[in-house]
This record gives sequence, C-alpha cells and structure tokens, in this order.
Amino acid sequence: MLPIYSKKTRLKLVIIVIALLIGAASVLYSNFLVSKLSDREKQLIGLYARGLQFTIDTKSDENMVFIYSEIIEANKTIPVILTDAQLNVQSSRNIPFSKNISEKRKQELLRRELEIMKEQHSPIMVDYGGNTKSYIFYKDSAVLSQLRYYPYVQLTVIACFSLMAYFAFSYSRKAEQNRVWVGLAKETAHQLGTPLSSLMAWYEYLKASPTFQNEPIVEELGKDVRRLEIITERFSNIGSVPALKDENILRVTENAISYLRNRVSKKVDFTIKADFPVDTPAKVNIPLFEWVIENICKNAIDAMEGKGSIDVRLSFAGKNKSNVAIDIKDTGKGIPKSKLKDVFLPGYTTKKRGWGLGLALAKRIIENYHQGKLYVKWSELGKGTMFRVMLNR
Repeated sequence: MLPIYSKKTRLKLVIIVIALLIGAASVLYSNFLVSKLSDREKQLIGLYARGLQFTIDTKSDENMVFIYSEIIEANKTIPVILTDAQLNVQSSRNIPFSKNISEKRKQELLRRELEIMKEQHSPIMVDYGGNTKSYIFYKDSAVLSQLRYYPYVQLTVIACFSLMAYFAFSYSRKAEQNRVWVGLAKETAHQLGTPLSSLMAWYEYLKASPTFQNEPIVEELGKDVRRLEIITERFSNIGSVPALKDENILRVTENAISYLRNRVSKKVDFTIKADFPVDTPAKVNIPLFEWVIENICKNAIDAMEGKGSIDVRLSFAGKNKSNVAIDIKDTGKGIPKSKLKDVFLPGYTTKKRGWGLGLALAKRIIENYHQGKLYVKWSELGKGTMFRVMLNR
C-alpha cells in the first residue's frame, strides 16, 4: 500500500504546485489570445476609419455603397462612437439601448460609454481635409471582454477543485483514523474481557474466604476490578454515540481525582475548587469524562516527574453562563508555544515510553462525543500548563 498519509505534506504541496502551473499556463495562453484578438479589433477599427475616409474622398456611388455595406455596416460586434473634433457624439454602433429611450437619456449613455472608451483605447482620427476632423472611439467587444475574465474564472474553478481534493484527502484520512481508533478500542475491550472475568471471580473468592476477612487489600482489589469494568466500558463506547446526562459535574470530577489521588505519588498535591453551586449540572457521560480527567492529570504528573501540585477549578463560562469550564493546572515543565497544538495529535509524546494517545483521545471524547472543547489555556516553560475543558450545561 502506498504511504499516502505518511507523506501528506508532500502530496498537498504537489497538488498546490500542479494547480498553480495549470493556472499560470491558462492565464498566459488566455492573455496571448486576448492580445491577438485585441490587435485584430484594432485593425478592424482602423479599416472602419479608412473606409469612412474613403467614402468622403471617392466620387463613385457604387464604391460608397460597397464601403458602407461591406466595411462600416459589417461591424456587428465592436462598440464604436464617432465624434467631431470637439468630441461631440455624431453616431454610434453596437451600443444597445432600450426601445423607448429618450434622446436626452441616450446622449447621457453615449457620453458615459465615451468615457469608458477613452480609458480603454486611444481614438483613431479621420481627417476630412480643410481642418475638419472626426474621431473614432471604441472599446473591447463582448467576446474580448469575456475572454479577459475567462482565466480568472478558470482559476476559480481550479481552486475549487483543489480545495475539494484537499478536503477529500483530509476527510478520508480522518475516516481511516476513526476506523483505527474504533477498531483498536473494540479489540482492547474484547481482550480485557477474559482476564477481567477471571479477576472478578478471584475477588469474590477472596472476599468470601475467612483468611482474608477485613483485609484492606481485598477492598482495594475490588475497587481496581470495578475500575477495569469501567475502562472496558469506556473502550466499548468508542465508535458509538454515548448517552449524555445531566450530572453533578463537581462530584464527578471529585470522584475521578479521588481515584487518582490514591494511586499516584504522594508528592503530588491535588486541590479542587468550584466557583458555582455544588449541585451545578453539566451534560456528560461519566465513564468517558472521568477518562478525560485521568488522562490530563496523568500527563500533568509525568510533566512534573511525580512531584508538584495539580489545581482543578470549575467555573461558569460563555454567554449567560451556558458552559462549565474545568481548568486543570499543573506545576510541570510547560509546553513550547510551537507545540501547543501538537500535544493533541495521535502519537505525539515527549516520553520514552508511551503511544502518545492520551490527550488525543481526551480531545476526541470532549469535542466529538460531548460537543465541547479541550485546549491549552496557558503554558509557560518551567512554570506549568493549564488545560481547559468546556462543557455544555
């Protein structure tokens, strides 16, 4: 299989370069045609002027009829205005007017067209002799005008197709990533099922055994077994639409922190505080949301190398307090500004061991399943990092 996604940057660059080459070739060729057609129209207007001059000089009625019918009247495309030496309009051709237009309005439109023609082309002078002159003004025909804009239309079409190709590539890549995520999660849940069933049986056996009555280790084992059940449920939920319910967000967050507090270094100090009533609800799926809190906190503990403090603060956010914000701040080594977005990419990790999936999975859970947001609110090298989770109330 071709390594398409591993070389996505190069492929995107190739697409852009090809689009630019096609666009440049189109513009150059179209400009070449426009130049040729413009020269041709200038020659036609010159012929029109010479024909007009000839009709004045000739003495033959037959020649005058030929000039009018074959040269002057044959111009059906190029807008032309004939003026006297003082630039007063004498006649015009190929300038459309409405049927019932007044003479005054017609003269206004002709003067407006005359100004446009002055800007486009220099007039051609017709010398009648005896200090009598006329000027022929003209502008590009409709065909030439359309041809001038044609390359820009073509560039727009090329840009649209390039964007479609880019988004199709990105969508297919994300779709494949989603399939990998779902497949990995389902397989993990399946693999956990067998040893979990065995552990549950052993837990029930130890709990019923007189030898281990009132042993704290048995109770802790029971907690871990229940935790494994929750983890298995989490992996099973990946790929399906989880049920979101109004839950006491402070209590749910406290439960997730409480579980971690007893299973990490004692040199890590946890604090949690809420700036709103203790019974404030938010729409969450408890197993998945607790997974997010755990992943963020575990990354914070790794960043602090097992020593420091993690402060969790809950508050209202958004217009009309429509959201709940959970800020998780650590005293770790911080994240460089250039890496603030990379920390959420699958596979990104600064640790020697690990897959770099924790924060990527947390972001997916919050943004795809909870319609919320997860981002780095603040980070400073040597001082720490603050992640913010935004949820709907």
